[in-house]
Amino acid sequence: MVYPNDHRPAHVHVIGRDQEGVFRLNCPGGPVELRENYGFPRREIARIAAVLDDELVTLCSEWERIHGYTR
Repeated sequence: MVYPNDHRPAHVHVIGRDQEGVFRLNCPGGPVELRENYGFPRREIARIAAVLDDELVTLCSEWERIHGYTR
């Protein structure tokens, strides 16, 4: 999730059942970096980071479309 009224740097919130992780995107080239973790197991964090890295171009483009900047 990218909140429209959020702050820089570019990041996403990943929300699960009673869990949340916040990942910096490090646009434009990544890699994503875990900023905060509330309840995700380490293995799940690694899997989420891999998925986000695969979608980095799209995520950075969307952040810029919503906020007008990525850094």
